[in-house]
Amino acid sequence: MCDDEAVLRELVRASLDQSYEIAEAGDGIESLQLARELHPDLIVLDMMMPIKSGLEVLAELRADPSLSETPVLMLTARAQAADRLAAAAGGADRYLAKPFSPLELAATVAELLRA
Repeated sequence: MCDDEAVLRELVRASLDQSYEIAEAGDGIESLQLARELHPDLIVLDMMMPIKSGLEVLAELRADPSLSETPVLMLTARAQAADRLAAAAGGADRYLAKPFSPLELAATVAELLRA
């Protein structure tokens, strides 16, 4: 889970923690380092992060042969149609806008992990 807001990372952790092991990153560079180190089953990215945006991270993930098939869920306050299209064009598997329902988040994560 990569988001620059600690409160949001805490909310995501509370929504998913009992079912999944979660690693947290606070910026785009840290998220890429963790992804390359841990090879997670799913990556949750915010679009607006320091150092590298979620879209920049997504592009690097899709260009990395060892991570290119990893499902990516964009979880972001940017809810405009153009943002959704940019995420889809970049290779995001799903998109949830903030504020989000913890139940919807859990269902989306479960769906992506089953796929």
